[in-house]
Amino acid sequence: MLVDNHLERTAPLKQSLTEAGYEVIAHLNDTVNLDDAVKRLQPDLVIIDIDSPSRDTLEHLIVMNQSAPRPIVMFTHDGDTEKIRAATRAGVSAYVVGGISNERLKPVMDAAIARFEEFKALRAELDSANTKLSERKVVEKAKGILMKQRGITEDEAYSMLRNMAMKQNIRLATLAEQVIQAAKLLL
Repeated sequence: MLVDNHLERTAPLKQSLTEAGYEVIAHLNDTVNLDDAVKRLQPDLVIIDIDSPSRDTLEHLIVMNQSAPRPIVMFTHDGDTEKIRAATRAGVSAYVVGGISNERLKPVMDAAIARFEEFKALRAELDSANTKLSERKVVEKAKGILMKQRGITEDEAYSMLRNMAMKQNIRLATLAEQVIQAAKLLL
């Protein structure tokens, strides 16, 4: 998907992309409806050719990345360090200042896709670690409730929770949350 409001720039870029083996499935004049277009068309890559990324453009990229993340390559003429940082925070995988030759186009696209995939894997790993940490906190709280109510040790409380979860065929964290909710009702 190509986003560019200057038709005189768009034609050569489209030609270069086609010659590099890419298919341009859509052309948008601006990023206003980018999120909807990406959800509907499911492009492999979003290419934005812009003089300088505005705050609105970056906000549209953030919205798109929250609901339908894709690798983003931004071609621009603005090499300002703060703009580069803001674009990267908004989800831009490759920020290219100035023109680009046809032979450099494919490596830039490949690098953007690889960077996006790596970031996506790191995000998934972080989300998994955060979920495990949250679940561990819930289990610890449920163990504390059982220890206090039943006068048992931490190991006994954990064994009790684990056995109950296995008997009910539910996750330990789910059972722990149920124990916490039941304790709230009884207090």
